[in-house]
Amino acid sequence: MSGVRPGTRHYTVVCSSCGNRYEDDGLRLDCSRRHEPAFLRTEYDSDHHTSGIRVGESSGLFRHAPLLPVARTFPGVPGPVVHRAERLGRRIGLDRLWVAFNGYWPECGAALPTCTFKDLEAYTVLGRLPAEPPVLVIPSAGNTAAAFAWAATRHQVPCLLVVPAPALERMRFPAPLDPCVRLVVLDGAATYSDAIACADLLSALPGHHAEGGARNVGRRDGLGTVMLAAADALGRLPETYVQAVGSGTGAIGAHEAARRLRADGETLPRLLMCQNAPFAPLYEAWRCTGAAPAHPDRDGDSDRELEPLARELTNRRPPFTVRGGVRDVLTESGGDVLCTDNVAALAAMALFEEVEGIDIEPGAGVALAALAEAVRDGRIRRDELVLLNITGGGRARQSRDLTLIPAEPWLRVPWPGRDEGPRHVAELVARQLTGLAAVTEAAR
Repeated sequence: MSGVRPGTRHYTVVCSSCGNRYEDDGLRLDCSRRHEPAFLRTEYDSDHHTSGIRVGESSGLFRHAPLLPVARTFPGVPGPVVHRAERLGRRIGLDRLWVAFNGYWPECGAALPTCTFKDLEAYTVLGRLPAEPPVLVIPSAGNTAAAFAWAATRHQVPCLLVVPAPALERMRFPAPLDPCVRLVVLDGAATYSDAIACADLLSALPGHHAEGGARNVGRRDGLGTVMLAAADALGRLPETYVQAVGSGTGAIGAHEAARRLRADGETLPRLLMCQNAPFAPLYEAWRCTGAAPAHPDRDGDSDRELEPLARELTNRRPPFTVRGGVRDVLTESGGDVLCTDNVAALAAMALFEEVEGIDIEPGAGVALAALAEAVRDGRIRRDELVLLNITGGGRARQSRDLTLIPAEPWLRVPWPGRDEGPRHVAELVARQLTGLAAVTEAAR
């Protein structure tokens, strides 16, 4: 990776709680001061701030490099594609519906390599890293792991990915993964939350570092390019922004991007975050208590976590009460959390494919279903300017167009249960790494 001299980055990271400012090293996730949990956020240099567009670049993710916390960019990385969806809008009762499509749809110009908007965050996080990065440890339900695995393979960045076994369905690529990308698969009844618990321990291994999820400014600002692209296409900010959420990271990123772009007196888009029953901790927290999701680690949630159609939305520990997190951005935007079931999501997926001509992911189906229900219930005006984030799509189309190779796990671990599982996985990974180090040393 290219070297980055101190003081050459075009942004500063600032604590949302105390306002302390830091020169970014590409890895910082938290404020050093002792106070309530709080996100860091980025402040960009004023001369980069006005349009958020790099002169000379007409398309792609890094067109927005002036509003991305990156020390390097990568060539040929696609970005979101935003278009007016008049026919779909008429079907659900909206006159001004726009869609941000994040996936693979050649006729539309969409070409995200792993078919979801997680590609946006992966390349931004990698572009933020220092010249000699540690091994990034990343838990995932599937889409994030796929995005990081392929981006890291293309650009030789070491990563350790932890996923439950069903995530392997999403791990198919145009070529084998590079050895610098190590994929740990939890077999059995392990869930996304179990992968997160394992990653918490693995990030403490020597030479490893937590990628950070929602705490990573690279993730939030990378996902926020959906709002930047929409503002380019619309010539203004939308009135309402609709997205399916697990942690809410993408919606927070969209809100932060809107704050940077809005003109004097312009209203921030109302955030409508959508979850998939029966596992909807953000919906329950927002509607019932306004506090953190109750009992985030209770064993009884394991079964509920396996029931939603959109498994990528099942996050037990979303950043709800963190300063700058979900509760704050919902409050500031006058937003809401919606919830819909599997049947409605499946119907919405079928509707989108019928009208638009491309398949979409379950999470995107959840967002469309929740939006349609909100319109029917009168919570959204017919003439409201709405941006629907289709967070993933075109996977079936991509599999027809391209020859894809299933990823080979570096390590598969039978899941022994939540009590012993994370420690067991950490020990196995450490043992495997020790053995590799010994072989490498002997080869010298």
